[in-house]
Amino acid sequence: MTQPSPEFQVSLARSDDEIAQAQRLRYDVFIREMGGDGPLVDHAAGRDVDAFDAAADHMVLRDMTRPAGQRIVGVYRLLTMAGAEKAGGFYSASEFDLSPLIRSGRRLLELGRSCVHKDYRGGQGMFQLWSALARYVSTHQIDVLFGVASFHGTDTQAHALPLAYLHHAHLAPAELCPRATVFHDMNTIPADQIDRKAAMRAVPPLIKAYLRLGGMVGAGAFVDHAFNTTDVCLVLDLDRMSDKQRAIYLGKSTA
Repeated sequence: MTQPSPEFQVSLARSDDEIAQAQRLRYDVFIREMGGDGPLVDHAAGRDVDAFDAAADHMVLRDMTRPAGQRIVGVYRLLTMAGAEKAGGFYSASEFDLSPLIRSGRRLLELGRSCVHKDYRGGQGMFQLWSALARYVSTHQIDVLFGVASFHGTDTQAHALPLAYLHHAHLAPAELCPRATVFHDMNTIPADQIDRKAAMRAVPPLIKAYLRLGGMVGAGAFVDHAFNTTDVCLVLDLDRMSDKQRAIYLGKSTA
């Protein structure tokens, strides 16, 4: 029997139960798939939980053709500056010095713990989330989006090529450039020795998506041993987006 086509809905989580569903999806992706862990992860309940959840908005992607308790198939955790004040800071600050972003005086939004169920990757679900995110950004008058994005595994040498490519081709300007607090240099291969196509093949899909929108990276990578990842800090300055990039971000055709 063929499966029905997804019927997507996106909104902020409406209840504690929906937040719990989002945390279970995060557990499936970050803990079961990627082998991560954390001090507040609830293994008994299968939920990826941390201290920032209570201060954040949780944008959820639902497939309404699935059973009621399994409809959430994508999530973005959104932490505004007001939310960060409530939480005692941004999540990314545990890995990156965010001083340039804070000093910029721009209105910031941290995107965190974003993931999509494995059956929905590469489809329309992510575009649905982006369109909803664009509306959220407009409502809150956000200027700059940022957050941690990950390569699987903690061997920086295994990721040397894509990390060097990101450093040479997509480094954020000094006024918006976070720096890894435990610094792993990404500039390990000269720019003229980088095979761009090979490097891009090794860049995770989420990071590629932000690069297409004009995303940039901070200085240095951070190795997160608890979550078994090598992290970069992505920065997206909405004022720098081209018309084509803005159309992609808003989910509109450029034809």
